[in-house]
Amino acid sequence: MRRVVWIVLDSVGIGALPDAEAYGDAGSDTLGNIARQRLLSLPNLARLGLGNIRPLNGIAPVAAPAAYGKCALASPGKDTTTGHWEMAGILLEKPFPLYPHGFPDEVIDEFAARTGRGVLWNAPASGTEIIGRLGDEHVRTGKWIVYTSADSVFQIAAHEQVIPLEELYRACAAARDILRGPHEVGRVIARPFTGASGAFVRTANRRDFAVPPPHGMLLDLLCGAGTNVHGVGKIADIFLERGLATSVKTKGNDDGMRRTLEATVAYQDGLIFVNLVDFDQAYGHRNDVEGYASALEAFDRWLPDLEAALAPGDVAILTADHGCDPTTPSTDHSREYVPLLAFGPEIRRGVNLGTRRSLADIGQTVAEVFGVHLSQGSSFLGQLI
Repeated sequence: MRRVVWIVLDSVGIGALPDAEAYGDAGSDTLGNIARQRLLSLPNLARLGLGNIRPLNGIAPVAAPAAYGKCALASPGKDTTTGHWEMAGILLEKPFPLYPHGFPDEVIDEFAARTGRGVLWNAPASGTEIIGRLGDEHVRTGKWIVYTSADSVFQIAAHEQVIPLEELYRACAAARDILRGPHEVGRVIARPFTGASGAFVRTANRRDFAVPPPHGMLLDLLCGAGTNVHGVGKIADIFLERGLATSVKTKGNDDGMRRTLEATVAYQDGLIFVNLVDFDQAYGHRNDVEGYASALEAFDRWLPDLEAALAPGDVAILTADHGCDPTTPSTDHSREYVPLLAFGPEIRRGVNLGTRRSLADIGQTVAEVFGVHLSQGSSFLGQLI
């Protein structure tokens, strides 16, 4: 095998994990609940075996699917960093810290002192709602809008015409430096917005400042072995560009799918590692069932283009990092199994990969393709070829 196209459908979960209740996620089922509320037209995903993983409303098992299964998240937590790190062979012993009541005074006071600006809010919030609520005060005072969620994030919103992007990014770097030790959140996120009062909108200039992943993770090993890795979407932010030969940021799913096809032309070997964020960012967190369903259908319509771009020796892997069920009252991630589909011109069809105990099994499979080995995970490459 010569090339892997690995696509993370951000937040597309397929049913609650056994410990979901401990996370407040009992009954969460991103794909299942969407399909119950709104009939999905996903003929290509169905053909590949989505319904073989588990029958969904309107999506039944097929006779000759691709290789199919599902993965549990072995690490505690349910956030982007945890899921992607586990894929790369890093299993956490304890989750990243959460701040349901906002960050402590010592964190906020030091952040204000380092950046020279005051802080508004400092509590959980929806990103789109909080700029609508506090945008005018931010424009008037020049204070940062700081908020979090049920995930381990420190988010900083600022109007691009009030605070230049580079100053916002410097503030995020300062926050990342402050948030160490017991307050080491998974990500600090720059959330720039623009527009006028009553019509503020977030821009595409988001930037994530993640915790540095431990050394020895998959992308480090691939780089050390001389394997080309190309990141599409927020992969570079999640892994701090470690192990990536090249990367490109995207402006949503449509751009991400286009950039993925461009990468299949530009890179004839190695790993193309993709994150499609709209499922989570644009629809899951906003409880937008119709938007989520339409995004799934748009991805499904694009899948034949991806299949046509695969050559002998290629494997495509589709999975997710956690759930984000838009049908539940919560607007946060949900602790779910994630789907697993693997296919390519020379990949065996009809293989039931079962329930994998960890997302690291995918990473170990990719590692084996390129001749390296992770300390975590069990490869299923032998079942594919």
